[in-house]
Amino acid sequence: MDPPAKSWSIHTRSEITAKYEVVGRVGSGAYADVYDGRRRSDGAAVALKEVHDSQSASREIEALRVLRGSQNVVVLHEFFWREDEDAVLVLEFLGTDLATVIGKGGVGAGEVKRWMLQALSAVDECHRNMIVHRDLKPANFLVSDDGVLKLADFGQARILVESGFDADQEDDDASNRESSLQQDPEATSQENLNQTEHGNPYQRTLSHEEYFRVLDEMKTKSYSYDTDKEANIHDGNTSCLATCTTSDIDDELCKGSFTYEAEEVGGNELGCLTSCVGTRWFRAPELLYGSTDYGLEVDLWSLGCVFAELLTSKPLFPGTSDVDQLSRIVSVLGNINEETWPGCSKLPDYGKISFLKVENPSGLEACLLNCTPDEVSLVKRLVCYDPDKRVTAMELLEDKYFSEVPVPGPVSELRVPLISIGQDKDRPGGYNEMGSDSDLEEFRTLNITTTDSDLSVQIP
Repeated sequence: MDPPAKSWSIHTRSEITAKYEVVGRVGSGAYADVYDGRRRSDGAAVALKEVHDSQSASREIEALRVLRGSQNVVVLHEFFWREDEDAVLVLEFLGTDLATVIGKGGVGAGEVKRWMLQALSAVDECHRNMIVHRDLKPANFLVSDDGVLKLADFGQARILVESGFDADQEDDDASNRESSLQQDPEATSQENLNQTEHGNPYQRTLSHEEYFRVLDEMKTKSYSYDTDKEANIHDGNTSCLATCTTSDIDDELCKGSFTYEAEEVGGNELGCLTSCVGTRWFRAPELLYGSTDYGLEVDLWSLGCVFAELLTSKPLFPGTSDVDQLSRIVSVLGNINEETWPGCSKLPDYGKISFLKVENPSGLEACLLNCTPDEVSLVKRLVCYDPDKRVTAMELLEDKYFSEVPVPGPVSELRVPLISIGQDKDRPGGYNEMGSDSDLEEFRTLNITTTDSDLSVQIP
């Protein structure tokens, strides 16, 4: 059978096929193609993710290296990159996701709490390292056969940096990192030796006190991320299983949306963000109003929407367009003004999008029927207009809600759907063997091999 024309390179690159059998494609989109694969050395299941955008590939690799060792983040085993081809990431294969768990229904209260705790652990690890994911949704929380939930798809993630850096220099640094990953095995090797001897130089996990200090600083200082030079137009409604992006951002989406790119501020072009990120149903209102100066809080809004869907088995705000999305939010939470959201009038599109005054908003209680007051309160603390008032993942991990009856069920007793998209019914066994690749092991020396312009970096 001829390989798909869109992703032919993965089938013809000998450095990949020598180590992995490409079984079949399980997800496809403009941003990436993901293949179900087997490691030839031991038959272990893997996901081979071919990323079509070099900047996104570089950022995803960097984010996953920073987060390596996180129990609830997908494991990057190794990656292949050559100058004239796409990067191919080798990730652990997880055959189902939280969206499938929700779709099956019948999730008990103790199970809900355990899923929530695992999601909070993943987001907390990202935020401690100042990484904003920007596309949190049930389909991006993958699930192993033994019930371990892992956050995946970091193609839209950004690492927070303080404004004032020259954007051109930032771009040069990003280009240099990308170039070194592709062409300079000696530099990469030395870098990895440093990681082994002195810890991961990319990783800067914040303490409890420092975390909240940084959040406080963000309220008074301007922060941005690695430059979003273009609005990231990613996949259509394709499967996210095995870390393939799922986003409702397609070619039509931004035609009626307001998006802003880097602006000149004080004579220096700063690395601004794009508001056209994430999946619409989970997108924070500041993004819908075109903000390019947002922070970790956009993830917290998305997480609240995920939790609401986990509690009710239906999306909280299923908008059909950006304006409809805002309209649904306003009908539930009430009018957006300086009283309900200080500073909202400064958002780029605040004066361009307006709604009739809502006299009697329905409130989140109406959306969370049959939920307990504590469950409603939990969602309210995340799904609120003012980003500064959204509760952090770290705070929620210590919330009394998770220590009260019914207590969170053990991971081993979580009900995981048996049927997974892309899984070969004739494939022997399951994906339990992936659990042997512990994501809690210490970061060790990377194995680097080169053949001419090819670079393979293995992360054991």
